[in-house]
Amino acid sequence: MNIALIGASGFVGQALLQELLARGHQVTALVSRPERMAAAANLTVKASNAYDADAIARDVAGHDVVISAFNPGWDKADIRSLFLQGHDAIVAGTKAAGVARFIEVGGAGSLYVAPGLQLIDTPHFPAEYKEGAEGARQALNQLQGESVLDWVFVSPPALLAPGERSGQYQLGANELLMDGDAPAGISVADLAVAIVDEAEQARHHRQRFTVAAAK
Repeated sequence: MNIALIGASGFVGQALLQELLARGHQVTALVSRPERMAAAANLTVKASNAYDADAIARDVAGHDVVISAFNPGWDKADIRSLFLQGHDAIVAGTKAAGVARFIEVGGAGSLYVAPGLQLIDTPHFPAEYKEGAEGARQALNQLQGESVLDWVFVSPPALLAPGERSGQYQLGANELLMDGDAPAGISVADLAVAIVDEAEQARHHRQRFTVAAAK
């Protein structure tokens, strides 16, 4: 497939890029600092502005799928508004380019831990992640009203960390996946496996799903 990957230099983006290239896909990596990207077969690197819908439209035109692993950076005080600005521009640019299939990597904060209660609204949700998680939750809310794109929103589990690629995972929908009494986790490599599987197999349409390590 011919896949545009936004945010290819980030934590999740790097794992996605490795997985996509390992499977033989043609990848256009859209990043703010292309000089930091190593050359690879089947890889085109472009300097792109995630906040510019016109630039996104030009850069993703002609691709089969757009995968967005965009994150403005957890160190940004205004991460919530920046996340939404980027989300809005990426969605608008993808639509303008006529690419129907759109996969966005969001956060775990909007997953439900009880009826009517999302993880972000629980007392122990880490304060340092709350603004970014709120941006991702609002992005999901906006996507749920999107009727042009064939979109998918991927929520990682509560625990996402570096680790080995097993190639195995479990799928969930809107509820936080658990490992016994504790929140479940996954390696970023296996999160990438699940997302690339979705790009290839298109099992979800206009819905959110989550993943965790296989039991």
